[in-house]
Amino acid sequence: MVDSWERARHILQAAGLDPGRLTHLAPLTGGTYNTVEELRLTDGSRYVLKIPPAAAVPGMRHEKRLLVSEAEFYRSAARVGVPTPRQALAGEDFLLMTAVPGDPWDGTLTDTEQTALRAELGRQVARLHRVTGPGFGYPSGALGPLAPDWRTAFTAMFDAVLDDARRYGARLPRPVDAVARTAASAYGALDEVTDPCLVHFDLWRGNILVDRPDGRARIGGLIDGERMFWGDPLADFVSLALLGDIREDEEFLAGYREAGGRARFDAPARLRLALYRAYLYLIMLIETVPREAGEEHQRWVRERVDPELVAALDEIERGS
Repeated sequence: MVDSWERARHILQAAGLDPGRLTHLAPLTGGTYNTVEELRLTDGSRYVLKIPPAAAVPGMRHEKRLLVSEAEFYRSAARVGVPTPRQALAGEDFLLMTAVPGDPWDGTLTDTEQTALRAELGRQVARLHRVTGPGFGYPSGALGPLAPDWRTAFTAMFDAVLDDARRYGARLPRPVDAVARTAASAYGALDEVTDPCLVHFDLWRGNILVDRPDGRARIGGLIDGERMFWGDPLADFVSLALLGDIREDEEFLAGYREAGGRARFDAPARLRLALYRAYLYLIMLIETVPREAGEEHQRWVRERVDPELVAALDEIERGS
């Protein structure tokens, strides 16, 4: 069994921090794949340590070397001043980063606070999307090297998820081959994307921390960038409106456009958005198998995610 305290002290020392100052270590909940621990030092500084699961633990194909992608996200976000953790040290089997202030966005916020925060979030996401990478796809290399164009990268990503569905025998609302045919009918719309932009792809509320330094709610940081890829900024709109429609989020879109983000929803854009919705909802359905999700979560996925996947596929069929 791994001694978490000994491991943390070793990593702190490698990062140039005094391991003798470690005074608190506790697991952080909310994550679903990596082990996440909070470290506190005697001077009050806080760090977060992420450890990937053992190689023998089953996962999806794109989940290899997730911490490489997460470190890339934080480096890239820092270039445009978006508040995120700062990497302290990274290795093949860990990522040590600074903690950012705040708590996950929850139901305690007033309507006025939520309106202001959605606009602020829109401005921050627009800044993220100004950052471009050297190619398209996952920087982790989990699915191979970066691709020269978005269609090549995204079709490889989609095919990998469908391979996972077959490998794990995942229960989907439509046969895997039918899903593949429907998605392929819309791949031409991907050719409109020419710049590999920074995409977080997991910006649901649990990964948006809200802080109150002066009593006023503001975004303290965007966390858990392990699912990031270089691609179409439109893809970020799926998790930002998880199980919903970003086009109804007027405050977010106003902030996004105010900061220079382009948010058009013409026919090709709607097709691409439907593809990205299908991609994320497939992941949410398939990952329940290797993660051995409990009965309650499986029931929630069937009731909430199944219909959204079907709706996305229906929209692709109509649009194509």
